[in-house]
Amino acid sequence: MTLQEIPSGAFRERCIPVLETERLVLRAPQLGDVKAVAMLANDRRIAENTARIPFPYRTADAEDFIAAANNHGNETVFLITLRNGTVIGSCGFNQIDRHPPEMGYWLGVKHWGKGYATEAVRAMIDHIFADTDAEAIQSAARVTNPPSRRVLEKCGFQWSGAGLLRIRAIASSAPIDRFRLDRGLWASIKAWGQSRRVQA
Repeated sequence: MTLQEIPSGAFRERCIPVLETERLVLRAPQLGDVKAVAMLANDRRIAENTARIPFPYRTADAEDFIAAANNHGNETVFLITLRNGTVIGSCGFNQIDRHPPEMGYWLGVKHWGKGYATEAVRAMIDHIFADTDAEAIQSAARVTNPPSRRVLEKCGFQWSGAGLLRIRAIASSAPIDRFRLDRGLWASIKAWGQSRRVQA
């Protein structure tokens, strides 16, 4: 849990769960993470594939990110860490009104290609469907980012259309592929993964 200052000067708790996988821990960002986040996110390849990460990415940007992550009521943000505590990226989702949550994620470049994004996204999907009443989750990937598209597809997302998304780092809009995962499909995938063959 993190403490949130509200205008009255009082504090309230904001409960962001800790999600654990075989190799990762997803937890709320903390002020002590500023340096690690700033170092990881300060890479043009990351910024150009996310909507809101600027480039260059400075310490002040990491401070703003962590403050915002702990203040947005409609947005849940996790830092992705290895089991030893090393910060390797971030993921999160927002839920506005009754629209399906929109999910996003990024990893530091040196952690690409190791299956961490897929593992983190699966944990976040399970959290959303287990702990909210969402009937679907949406996400998107730039058309120039096939690895991100593969992460979504491996997690059960299905292509739902194309569009444009404003990318802060390039100060322009870029083509994206949109994806959607419905609760029913998620439940089927989970059940299928848990089934075992019994010898007669």
